[in-house]
Amino acid sequence: MILVAPSILAADYGRLHQQINMVENAGADWLHFDIMDGHFVPNLSYGADLVRQMRPVSTLFFDVHLMVEEPLNFLPMFEHCGADQITVHYEACSDLPAVISYLKQRHIKVGISLKPSTPAKVLKPYLDDIDNVLIMTVEPGFGGQAFMPDMLQKIKEAAQLINDQTVTLEVDGGINPQTAELCFEAGADVFVAGNAVFKAQNPAEIIKQLHLLGEK
Repeated sequence: MILVAPSILAADYGRLHQQINMVENAGADWLHFDIMDGHFVPNLSYGADLVRQMRPVSTLFFDVHLMVEEPLNFLPMFEHCGADQITVHYEACSDLPAVISYLKQRHIKVGISLKPSTPAKVLKPYLDDIDNVLIMTVEPGFGGQAFMPDMLQKIKEAAQLINDQTVTLEVDGGINPQTAELCFEAGADVFVAGNAVFKAQNPAEIIKQLHLLGEK
């Protein structure tokens, strides 16, 4: 099953309510929130308040990606904001088991994200305890970057590690119908698309194309 998660990093914030309604009506499955702290990545985005304010606007699954140093320090801000899933970076955590435990105790789905330079094998000790793996197919921090084809091998390796476990395999960075097809063939089943959806003349058509990958 293919899931499409438009990233609001590429949305028009002056019309955010309408933009979220637009992608929901266009058939999106998840809504992806990129939280950046200016330390783990060289950019700032927004915080828990925005996620909280958008929760009444949409029935979509809220997929919150924390690109922050020591996310355990930020989790109390996000646990009541309406996030259905919170994904943290392996590289940013000094105590990843504590992060996983904190979220599981609060019945929030848990994801681990990997930067391009981090090998998939680091996931192995955690796969029994998480719900999602997010492979970054660009260096995290800025939208609109070109897809890194050498990440396809890592997606394959992550898919092999996941195997039959009920863990989704998400990709983020330079995703459009063409690059998504390559990622799907490698084993990905959740596609974060920012510019490809929000900058499209027909966002519903892009979302449809992504969903159709699962029928090939």
